[in-house]
Amino acid sequence: MIIIGEKINGSIPSMGKAIQEKNAAYIADYAVRQTEAGANYLDICASVPEKSEVQTLRWLIELVQEVTDVPICVDSPSPYSIAAALPFCKRPGIVNSVSMEGEKIDVLFPLIADTQWQCIALLCDDRGIPHSVAKRLAVFEQIMKKAQEFKIDPSRLYIDPLVETLSTQEATLTVFAECAREIKKLYPMIHVTSGLSNISFGLPARKLINQAFLVLAMGAGMDSAIVDPTNRDLLGLIYAANALLEKDEYCLDYISAFKEGRIGPLKP
Repeated sequence: MIIIGEKINGSIPSMGKAIQEKNAAYIADYAVRQTEAGANYLDICASVPEKSEVQTLRWLIELVQEVTDVPICVDSPSPYSIAAALPFCKRPGIVNSVSMEGEKIDVLFPLIADTQWQCIALLCDDRGIPHSVAKRLAVFEQIMKKAQEFKIDPSRLYIDPLVETLSTQEATLTVFAECAREIKKLYPMIHVTSGLSNISFGLPARKLINQAFLVLAMGAGMDSAIVDPTNRDLLGLIYAANALLEKDEYCLDYISAFKEGRIGPLKP
């Protein structure tokens, strides 16, 4: 399971305040904590006005790289901000994200074509998020044609089938899971990823919905997630699910995570 740490995101109120105040110690602490918890990548999203976004992304990227060697997942709704921020990264990471909306894919795919950068691709277009499996897979086919055009290997792509709010779209998990299974069937080396927060929006005890979705999505083929790796309960579920899905030989990863104190009860 590839874990993309989600905590350095200006849309989170406490982190947004830290970014606004240039609270380097607070931000660096979250970078270190997510790294120590086992994050494979650290998502960095400034969530500031576009006129100051590149400058803020540079400051955040350079700050994080001072305290950890974990590669960066550069996150912005603007493909131009992402393109401008990539040179600040010491090593290739993940672009977050492209889709068939607007010109995102045409800006970013040529830029990363001859590099080792990976990329998250969302199954949406200018009409928004398709509600049916067939329509999302049609968007997926368009994305893969673009990837082929720029010779981007499927193994470099993280496809996000997208989840809608459960309270308004009760089939959201079913659609996500069917998309994930079909994508993995067509391209076994491709990654399937997702965030967790959208599905539970507006519901009480949201973490229960998020955790249930995580495990069920992993069962459908999701092998990456944008999550908080410092959440011990969530991290424990990831390791346990991997073991149950035959992706952890002899439960070695699960046992190691427990021995290292990253999952299970806090040690005194």
